[in-house]
Amino acid sequence: MASTHSLRTVAAIAFGTVFGLSIALTHGVLAERGNEETANIEAAGLPVEDLQTFVEILSRVQDGYVEDVTDSQLLENAIRGMLSGLDPHSAYLDAQEFKDITASTQGQFGGLGIEVQMQDGLVRVVAPIDDTPAERAGVEAGDLIVKIDDTTVKGMTLTEAVRKMRGEPGTDIELTIAREGEAQPVIISITRDIIKVSSVRTRILDEDIGYIRISTFTNNTSDNLREEIASIRADLGDGLRGIVIDLRNNPGGVLNAAVEVSDAFLDGGKVVSIRGRKEGQERDFNAQKGDLVAGMPIVVLVNGGSASASEIVAGALQDHHRAVVVGSKTFGKGSVQTILPLSNDGAVKLTTARYYTPDGRSIQAEGITPDIELQSYKLERVETGLSMREADLGNRLSNGQEDADSEEQRKAVERAEGKDATEEDDSKRKPQKLGDIAKEDFALYEAIVVLRGLIVANRGRD
Repeated sequence: MASTHSLRTVAAIAFGTVFGLSIALTHGVLAERGNEETANIEAAGLPVEDLQTFVEILSRVQDGYVEDVTDSQLLENAIRGMLSGLDPHSAYLDAQEFKDITASTQGQFGGLGIEVQMQDGLVRVVAPIDDTPAERAGVEAGDLIVKIDDTTVKGMTLTEAVRKMRGEPGTDIELTIAREGEAQPVIISITRDIIKVSSVRTRILDEDIGYIRISTFTNNTSDNLREEIASIRADLGDGLRGIVIDLRNNPGGVLNAAVEVSDAFLDGGKVVSIRGRKEGQERDFNAQKGDLVAGMPIVVLVNGGSASASEIVAGALQDHHRAVVVGSKTFGKGSVQTILPLSNDGAVKLTTARYYTPDGRSIQAEGITPDIELQSYKLERVETGLSMREADLGNRLSNGQEDADSEEQRKAVERAEGKDATEEDDSKRKPQKLGDIAKEDFALYEAIVVLRGLIVANRGRD
């Protein structure tokens, strides 16, 4: 272990190097060398007394703490505390953490598959990522992690909590969770795995609607999106009538990916702007000409787990009146983090700017308010007793078109069931029926209802 005198010397040299001064230490307190140097410090606006207090605390800890603590541990903890005290998203990343965060933006990393942040000393789940161990085990957006295995989270830094949740693939971890609406803590066991994120998935809904699920924004998201849209068009051809973009529980990701996804559905104009503290730190990100779906009606589905890059996409399409945003208010993470590599192979993740939508709205702590707000519902079938229509009456009058329509109706039913009399469409994805969607995901059902209205309105303009 380095001596107390060594730590004090290191601190003195560090401060002396930074401020261009020679600083002596007496009994753990900075001693000024000359009124001229003191005047120089004060002129530079540097907090001399605070620096003195910092070095004194280092000395006291090294002298009196119950266990030995190395100089590097104390200084790293001081750095982590300095950054975590700024906001929930600024942080110091050691070499391994920097490597992990770089890997996560590439779409593959190890862990549980959750985006987290600190809230009131606990770890809050922003959102689980689709098809990951956390999502399959039942972790939900908004969950507060209070214990990791047998260790209480209270008092941990976010970095420490994340590090404890990571581990070798195949090993188990137990999370104790406080969940809104649950009287008792929820205990969830999860088996760690390598997380390979397929950030874009698609399917066909109700025969003529393309469903695009974006679970996170990585460097590959834009390319994946274009491939999936091409696949939907190949399946439906001219039968494609509208698009649902599902951004629920999408915790965000790479800024450029959010810009490129927005660009895919815009025909030009501003996507997002970022503004830093200093003059000249403003930057606009703009869409290029060319809408991949040529003005087709779009509904964007969001909720409280939609954050950061998701909010950029929802805000851009909303401000340009390119899509109707449906769901609940988004998370409200409207800040830009810049990764600054360091000489020790680590990095500083520093909040450097705020996001603004094309209309100049700040996302930070505000989020995106949907055009149509939805509550969480579960649809259950209710039998209403005897019901009768004209078609049920005996000896009723024909409408004169039934024979002609019957064959087309039969084919429509077969298409809805994924069948094809000519077997020409075996390679196509089976469309999901509207009734099934309503039972499984009522918010998505409502989004489709809204989209149907847009399709009808759009048809009137054709």
